[in-house]
Amino acid sequence: MKQFTNFIFIIVLVPLLFGIQQAIAKEWTKSQNLKHQLRESIELTEPISTLPISLTDRNGEIFAEEYVEWRDPLQLNEIPVFLIDLFLESEDKGFYEHRGYDVAAIVRAFTVNTANDDLQQGGSTITQQLVRLRFLTTEKTYERKFKELLYAAELENQSTKDEILEMYLNEMYFGNQVYGIGAAATYYFNRPLNELSHAEMAFIAAIPNNPSRYDPLRHFDRTKKRQELLLSLLTKSGAITENEAGLWKKEPITLNLKEKANEFTMYSSFVLSELEELVGHTEGFLESIERTESLEEKEFHRNALKKRTAEVIAKGVRIETALNPQKQKQDETSLSSLLAKSGVQAGAVVIDNKSREIVTIYGGKDYKKADFNRAYQAVRQPGSAIKPLLVYAPFFESGPYDESTLIDSSNLCIAAYCPKNIGGYTYGMTSVKDAFRYSHNTAAVRILSKVGIESAFSYLEPFEFNNVNETDHTYPAALGGFQKGVSPLELASAYTSFIDGTFELPHAIRRVVGRDGAVLYTWQNEPKVVWSPSTVSTIRDLMEDVVLYGTGKGINYSTNYTGAKTGTTDRYKDLWVAGMNENYTTAVWIGYDKPASIQGLSNQKIHLRAFNELMKD
Repeated sequence: MKQFTNFIFIIVLVPLLFGIQQAIAKEWTKSQNLKHQLRESIELTEPISTLPISLTDRNGEIFAEEYVEWRDPLQLNEIPVFLIDLFLESEDKGFYEHRGYDVAAIVRAFTVNTANDDLQQGGSTITQQLVRLRFLTTEKTYERKFKELLYAAELENQSTKDEILEMYLNEMYFGNQVYGIGAAATYYFNRPLNELSHAEMAFIAAIPNNPSRYDPLRHFDRTKKRQELLLSLLTKSGAITENEAGLWKKEPITLNLKEKANEFTMYSSFVLSELEELVGHTEGFLESIERTESLEEKEFHRNALKKRTAEVIAKGVRIETALNPQKQKQDETSLSSLLAKSGVQAGAVVIDNKSREIVTIYGGKDYKKADFNRAYQAVRQPGSAIKPLLVYAPFFESGPYDESTLIDSSNLCIAAYCPKNIGGYTYGMTSVKDAFRYSHNTAAVRILSKVGIESAFSYLEPFEFNNVNETDHTYPAALGGFQKGVSPLELASAYTSFIDGTFELPHAIRRVVGRDGAVLYTWQNEPKVVWSPSTVSTIRDLMEDVVLYGTGKGINYSTNYTGAKTGTTDRYKDLWVAGMNENYTTAVWIGYDKPASIQGLSNQKIHLRAFNELMKD
């Protein structure tokens, strides 16, 4: 009977044990999944933050910065031992012993908070604080605290103590949108951390405990009091002597706040635009955009380029430029003064002849950051300023012609197109020199016809005019009659080909450097031969003649050479001058943003006066 009872018991127990085993296996799987999910959830990736970028001029001086949060990350070996000791002593004495959390501190905090029926004491280790900064919120609830413990333990598994401490010191919040001990030094004292005194270091170390309460801009006395408390703490631990603490407490603290560099916004806005072009050129995005015919694919590659550029900017880079700060300031002041009472706008670019770099940019009167920049965004018909590039230089390239060659400047009609000369004047046979000097329209159209429209436009291809296309391949183009037109930057760039017959796209950016000093991007353009020496010599002579005797009379002959070509569109809606002297090449456009006649200003030669200002050294 007893054996039978045992047998029945075993029979009943087997499925029960099997069920328990299955439940244990299920819970084990859950725990492993939870562990896997936990590890994935706090995989150590870079925090989502944007580091500051700086723009430097040709002398290496910072003239513009872009950031919302001020950060200046440092490696642990760049942070003074005094500061490390101070944070360890005040925040987490057992940092190098615990596994991410301190049980004794948690019990102590729980006891205090229970007695007060409120969570007032945290008991968090440095690892827990870092977890809170990176992955969690700052709310004081037991649920969040439990998550914090789990995350802290896993973070300790994935990182060394030194790595955790370095991340913590670089991510602490110091108020006023300042993150990290290095950034706090440069923001509050305008000096790098290693140049601060012990008293100053202790002062900024007082802030993170409660950035609002210890904000030195609003509560300086509170911050100073906590600084003294921290110094006293170090004396108790033996890290510093009483005498040192006393001296540092008495040391006067004088804040010297960092001011965000924000000069020459006309130039900096273009630099940031060029950065995207540089990234696209270097990493093949622009080639992909040009190669595909699908509009959807083009848009895909454009979006990918914008995303990639944003990633580059977010990492914090230094963009070294060719900006000439003295000349930029001079050009901005002089052109804005010239335009002050006229009501019109202007856009201009100045390029250094030797380096082929963009040294100044004028984006418009009363320009503010992120405004429409007329130097490179305003696309207008160039009028006769296009003639040297599209008409005369191709003409000289196509045969044995020179400035003495005769050309018919009488009236003509090609189909329904009947161009007129300025003022409606009629001429007969004239030399190329006279036709160029006085900008005869009929002669220009005849020359374009002789060269051939397609042949003439082929000479524009190296200049990469963004808005010139096959719809512009018509006879009115000889007079600048494009569907859209060109920008001052594009026209000035093309005119640099008349320096010596070679061309490479001028740029503002010299190189882009990462935080570690590595060169990330630089232009690698090779100059192309565009014009023969004889064509360059003839065009330069013709432009010089314009300045001395033609439509450019009024331009100052400032160096051993000055040459230019003027341009005017229908009803004087746009005024142009493009040309060069020995030092610079420029193109300046003047007009209303909403096109309207400015004939009165043309009579006052405002465009020639603007050119004069831009040619000054």
